[in-house]
Amino acid sequence: MAARHLADEGYEILDRNWRVGRLEIDLVIRDGDTVAFVEVKTRRPGVQTPEEALSRAQRGRIRRAAGAWLGRHPGAAAEARFDVVAVEVDGRGTSRVRHIPDAFYGEDA
Repeated sequence: MAARHLADEGYEILDRNWRVGRLEIDLVIRDGDTVAFVEVKTRRPGVQTPEEALSRAQRGRIRRAAGAWLGRHPGAAAEARFDVVAVEVDGRGTSRVRHIPDAFYGEDA
C-alpha cells in the first residue's frame, strides 16, 4: 500500500524491506537526485499518530541502515533524507495514507 502510494506520487522505488544484519529499511525511494529512506508506520486513529510512534531508537536503527545502504550503493544519491509513510486504519477498515518527507533528520536519531 505504501509503495504503491509513493509510486503514484511519482517516486521511483529502489528497494523494499532492505536488510543488513538486524537492520531494516521499509522502502528506499528516489526523488530526483535525492534518495529517501522510508519508515512505514500503521496505526489505528488515536492519541498517537503513526509518525509520533517512531521512537528515537528506531530512528537510530534506520539511520544506521541508511548508512549501510549508501555504502553498498556508492554514487546513488547527491542527497539523502528520512521520510515516514503514515497509514491510519479506522474501525471500518478504511485506510488513509500520508507521506511525510523529511520526517526526521539523521542527527536527531
